[in-house]
Amino acid sequence: MFKTILVPTDGSDRSDKAITMAVDYAKHCGARLVAISVAEPYPFSPLAESAMAIDPVLYEDNMKALATQHLQKISDAAAAAGVACETLITLSFNPDEEIIKAAQSHGCDAIFMSSHGRSGLSRVFLGSKTQKVLAHSTIPVLVLR
Repeated sequence: MFKTILVPTDGSDRSDKAITMAVDYAKHCGARLVAISVAEPYPFSPLAESAMAIDPVLYEDNMKALATQHLQKISDAAAAAGVACETLITLSFNPDEEIIKAAQSHGCDAIFMSSHGRSGLSRVFLGSKTQKVLAHSTIPVLVLR
């Protein structure tokens, strides 16, 4: 039985499916949840003109606020089900790496996450964060499509 489940979210409807599954599982098995949302840092470009550049602090604050909203869904669902839930936000251009780091540092024994179902050229060029987590995780990963 899994006792600590990591639930990554990007706020999408597909992520909501993983949230529902993780909360239901945790409720029935007495597990706790660790919810993570990886906010994208400011995409600094030294070539950008200062007149067109967005304030990096404001940008990152907005991304963190959005991540907080995404995590609130998990926190609310867990509270309604009586499931313990810890939330965390990280800044990174590589969500897959942050997901794996969080699972290790929080002693998770499973990851419940969604797949965006990319196929064809978009999968080749954009890659799949879920696929990268599957490839590098040392713990079970439940992928919901």
